[in-house]
Amino acid sequence: MFDRLKRFVPAQETLRRSRWLRWLGPALYDPRLWRMSRRGVALGMALGVFFGLLVPIAQIPLAAGAAVVLRANVPTAIASTLVTNPVTFGPLYFVAWRIGTAVLGEPGEPGPAEMEAGAPAQAGARADETWLERMRRQVAGIGKPLLVGLPILATVVGLLTYAAVSGIWYLKVAWSWRARRRRSER
Repeated sequence: MFDRLKRFVPAQETLRRSRWLRWLGPALYDPRLWRMSRRGVALGMALGVFFGLLVPIAQIPLAAGAAVVLRANVPTAIASTLVTNPVTFGPLYFVAWRIGTAVLGEPGEPGPAEMEAGAPAQAGARADETWLERMRRQVAGIGKPLLVGLPILATVVGLLTYAAVSGIWYLKVAWSWRARRRRSER
């Protein structure tokens, strides 16, 4: 299990030499930050997923900084920020936007009356509005629900990641002990 996990996490020296993580300095030399323990890996992955979903830029330095402060596994925190990539970015942000519209109570899609009325009546469009003004207004309408939905999504998925990694780790250890006990009884 550890061998498979170690293939995906960056090496300790690579991270220490990184210009983006240099600001952490001597804190990166703490051996607890590199140990593969249940709590450290679960917390590192949860932090990486949290910052990967919440922050569109500078995810890796923020996840690494939080991992150092909370004594989580730094390589797993960094590797799990890749939960947002060009393939997953759109669907995740759409889900966050839907969560934000649900929390704010705003309509997520135009109703049947607006759909039948045609394009000029959609979402308060004006006849004298240019396509650039209409695009700017539509993007501004996305912003508020997205700003509400992203923290909710990041928190929930981060907590679920922590619980899932801890649970899988516990089951793997319990299974290993059970198999060892069976071998010793033979």
